[in-house]
Amino acid sequence: MPKFRFELEAVIKQRLAIERQKQLVLADLERMRLVLEDKLRGFQASITAEKNDLRETLAPASQPGAASVDLRHVRMQANMSLHLVAKAQQAVFQLAALHRRLDAARKDLLAATTRRKAVEKLKERRYELWRAEQASLEARVLDEIAVTGHAVRMEIMQ
Repeated sequence: MPKFRFELEAVIKQRLAIERQKQLVLADLERMRLVLEDKLRGFQASITAEKNDLRETLAPASQPGAASVDLRHVRMQANMSLHLVAKAQQAVFQLAALHRRLDAARKDLLAATTRRKAVEKLKERRYELWRAEQASLEARVLDEIAVTGHAVRMEIMQ
C-alpha cells in the first residue's frame, strides 16, 4: 500500500515555526510584565514605608512638650516619597504600554495558530480522501480477483 504524502507539509512546518516564534515573543512580553508588576509592588511597599516613617517622624510634634521635629529629615522623606511615586507612575505607564503590546502579540499568535490549523485541516481532509480512494482501489482489486477466480473455476468445470 502506498504512503500518504501531503504536498504542503513544508507549509505546515513553516507555519509551526512562525507560531513558535510568536509564542516566544508572547512569553518574553509576559516575563517583562511580571518584572514590571513586581517593581510596581516594590514601589508601593516603599511608598507605604516612607509614609509611615514620615508619620512617625511627625508624631512627636503633635504631643505637647515633645522634642522638635527635624524639618530637613522630614523634607528628605517627603522628597523620597514623591520620587517613589514618580517612579511608580512611570512603571504604570510602562505597564500600560506593555499590555497593549501583549494584546497585539496575543492576536498575532492567534492568527498564526489559525493559519497553521487551516493547513492541518486541509491535510486531514486530503488524507481522508486518499484513504477513501485507497479503499475503493482495494475493493476493485479484490472484486477483480474474485471475478477472475470464478472464471477460472468455471473453465475448470467445463
